[in-house]
Amino acid sequence: MEAETTTAPKPLHAVVFPIPLQGHVIPAVNLAIRLATKGFTITFVNTQLIHHQITKSLPNPNTTQNDIDDEVVDIFSGAREAGLDIRYRTVSDGFPLSFNRMLNHDQYLREGHMGVLPIHMDELVRELVESADPTVSVLIADTFFGWQSNIAKKYDLVSVSFWTEPAIVFSLYYHLDLLKVNGHYGAFHDNREDIIDYIPGVKAIEPNDLPSYLQELDVSTIMHGVINNAFEGVKRADMILCNTVHELEFEPISTIQKRQPMYAIGPLISSGSTNSLVPMSIKPVSSCTQWLNSKLPNSVLYISFGSFVLCGKKDIDEIAYGLLLSKVNFIWVLRPNVVSYAEPYVLPNGFEDEIKDRGLIVTWTNQIEVISHYAIGGFLTHCGWNSVLESLWYGIPMLCFPLMTDQLTNRKLLVDDWRNGVNLCDKKPVNRFEVAEKIDHLMCGKSTKELRERTTKVKQMMKNGLTLDGSSEKNLSRFISDVKIKISDRSIM
Repeated sequence: MEAETTTAPKPLHAVVFPIPLQGHVIPAVNLAIRLATKGFTITFVNTQLIHHQITKSLPNPNTTQNDIDDEVVDIFSGAREAGLDIRYRTVSDGFPLSFNRMLNHDQYLREGHMGVLPIHMDELVRELVESADPTVSVLIADTFFGWQSNIAKKYDLVSVSFWTEPAIVFSLYYHLDLLKVNGHYGAFHDNREDIIDYIPGVKAIEPNDLPSYLQELDVSTIMHGVINNAFEGVKRADMILCNTVHELEFEPISTIQKRQPMYAIGPLISSGSTNSLVPMSIKPVSSCTQWLNSKLPNSVLYISFGSFVLCGKKDIDEIAYGLLLSKVNFIWVLRPNVVSYAEPYVLPNGFEDEIKDRGLIVTWTNQIEVISHYAIGGFLTHCGWNSVLESLWYGIPMLCFPLMTDQLTNRKLLVDDWRNGVNLCDKKPVNRFEVAEKIDHLMCGKSTKELRERTTKVKQMMKNGLTLDGSSEKNLSRFISDVKIKISDRSIM
């Protein structure tokens, strides 16, 4: 009698597609790696522009950057060598690489993000559904792709919306209709200053703590169209993944879960091993380690305002003068396009001579490598969510200088709710004397120890979430189980 043979079930195959911005690509790569370690097959998709930027930023001692043929570079080859089944594809957003998407932002959003890109993504998903082995069964795409649930439905895939910002911001966008009805959105809000206390899962919030797009009077812009489409689309998604920790934001998460399945699986933080597996930086990186090694513990302020949001020139000048007055050691990630996509920013005359060996200015660096160094004692940040999570993960208190979008709400979480940070300036405009005072307060003031102790508590909460019995790990397992049930149910129908 022949022995019975059983065929092992094929792994789940998910397509992962992030918004083509540095702050969205990083958590998406980390999500892909997390899922692949759980047995998923992943096809990760970047736009051709992001792929080009990453490959041109790769360090290669044997070639010049212009010699690198980015068509043959597979950024996930290291992950596959480590045993993870992560495949890689790219799609065109409809514009040549030379097209400046930042200078022509509205055109890019209208013709690319909402026009050509979904068409090209539809074609790629169809190809993968027809030919990939194992069969594609899940589409995980950034929430701001409002069209992703339509593509998933077309090919009978489980639709997963991936939210890369805090749950409180998700809830504010999700309940946009309530802001409209109550006169806190659009031309009807007339700069109202009364407290908003009617958003489910959100404690009373000041209007100036809303994401910047929800504060604008003109809501007829293409960006507001993107937001409206995104949050109509997300309500058709089967599931929502959120890069946060349940214990930090249980109220907005619990409220959304009454409407749709939401899983808090964060923080999706890069580590040294992740960076070695998959390059993610869209800019060439300068190492700061040797310089940091010469500094005392907790003596260096790290400064970065993210990868693309613009700052006012006067604000940057005042911050520079404030640094001079403070006498603190610092590393400043200062992009040439920090104040304009058309013209490079120039520091005040004599600034670099004044700072000498106590200040290091770079155009880009490996942020994890820097803030995990023992010499870093504080982070002057724009409050981008990746920066917030990374800073908390390493127990670094923050000096908050939010610029736009979710950063304004993130500041509220850090300063008012969790008390892991302080405002750079309590009132605008930015003033060099207040900047110097706040830097001293963060780095060596009377309350510095207390601030670090509170940050350490949040750090431990986050780390607990990623243990085997932690909330984020359990939520990821529950998500995978629910995906399998959803696929099984569809195969029966």
